Amino acid sequence: MKTFVTKNCPVDLLPFEKSTPALIEEQVAQSLREGCDEPFLICNLGDVIQKYKRWVQLLPRVKPFYAVKCNDDLAVLKVLADCGANFDCASKNEIQKVLSLDINADRIIYANPCKQASMLKYAAKHDVEMMTFDNEAELHKVKALYPQAKLVLRILPPSNFKVQCELGIKFGCHPSKALPLLQTAQALGLNVMGVSFHVGSGCAEAGAFDVAIQQARQVFDLAVEMGFDMSLLDIGGGYPGTDNAPITFSEIAEVINVALDKYFPEDSNIEVIAEPGRYMIASAITIGVNIIAKRIVARDQHGENGELMDAPTMSDEPAIMYYVNDGVYGSFNCVLFDHQVVSACSLKSSKDEMTYESSIWGPTCDGIDCIMQTVQLPMHDVGEWFYFEDMGAYTVSAASTFNGMDGPARKYYYCLQSDWQQKLPQPVKAAVGIPIKKVPAMKTGHSLKDTYLSSSLIEDQSSSFNESIMFGDLEWVQN
Repeated sequence: MKTFVTKNCPVDLLPFEKSTPALIEEQVAQSLREGCDEPFLICNLGDVIQKYKRWVQLLPRVKPFYAVKCNDDLAVLKVLADCGANFDCASKNEIQKVLSLDINADRIIYANPCKQASMLKYAAKHDVEMMTFDNEAELHKVKALYPQAKLVLRILPPSNFKVQCELGIKFGCHPSKALPLLQTAQALGLNVMGVSFHVGSGCAEAGAFDVAIQQARQVFDLAVEMGFDMSLLDIGGGYPGTDNAPITFSEIAEVINVALDKYFPEDSNIEVIAEPGRYMIASAITIGVNIIAKRIVARDQHGENGELMDAPTMSDEPAIMYYVNDGVYGSFNCVLFDHQVVSACSLKSSKDEMTYESSIWGPTCDGIDCIMQTVQLPMHDVGEWFYFEDMGAYTVSAASTFNGMDGPARKYYYCLQSDWQQKLPQPVKAAVGIPIKKVPAMKTGHSLKDTYLSSSLIEDQSSSFNESIMFGDLEWVQN
């Protein structure tokens, strides 16, 4: 069964689960039929739905504002919107993309402390009120261009915890410097209504959240004493999105819940939000790449700096250099910028075949374009395929077309039928002769105060008919 998550984005609804290798084989077979050798990606939207459900279960007090920069794929945004997620945008283009899905502006936080003036004007024009700041110049800019904005002071997180990507070197006001900024905001008559922090992308130690929440409480109290009406705490991002992360999401959630109960108890009526990115999407996407060339060299035919030597020295066992049609200037930029360690998978079983020391290189003419320097793989021929799992976060969204090399040309979206039905509101059934007490206005997503259609609104009728089922903007026909 197929449906559409957006107008031009079909989704395969699977009645039962298929393995990733099986799905990759299907896409490879389709590529062969079409005479296509371009890279492709497959996206499990059911994984996104299950991640959102788990977030709600483990962090019930924390409303997720998905970090659009992590992966701005429209299908992903639409599914998250229908699940109930809100959005963290950092630019005009990201705001435009979210608003294009008919999502209300009050479901967006403009979480960039240093905003381009024209982009700030765009936010003002489209009523995106909530935004972060961490410096005095930003306050004067907001005063001049959007004095009605709802401001959230971003503070510097603790720096003595392990993270995948450190953000404190660029953003965040040290808590001890919050007072002068608050005084400036007060003098300008601006509305500071919250405090935010970001412990760093890919946090490896849950304790970072405990310390940061405690610091946020101190700044929060300072602002309250000055007369600001403080109503929001934004605990940022940093949540793991894959099973091989050094810490689990449940471990982080446990620490956050304890810290919130201690420093921002539920009866304080403070709204708590977060900005998860990689948590929601990292494990949902797998990328397939085609082997466009290969070289066989002696395993020890490399010098101290990795350069090729003129002749082998001691070992006759070959090493294989594979060249594929996506690389670090494309989807695998995560290797350079996000410090990600990727893992190549083969459709061949390494248990049954001899493996060789191999390396995998991207398609560009730059020597830095190396995806994996060493990996044991079975022998592959030109024209065969590798695939890489856990490629949803900070990959295609940060890709370039250096050397005229494009990223994945084909995208295949799929979801278990059971997951698809869980993500969306109670279905409204309609057919000739079947009375409906109430038909709600169904649109993309819902506001924070919306409620799903109660099944009690629909009168039960038993008859046989073609049934059109609608979820939000999604529709398909069952016989």
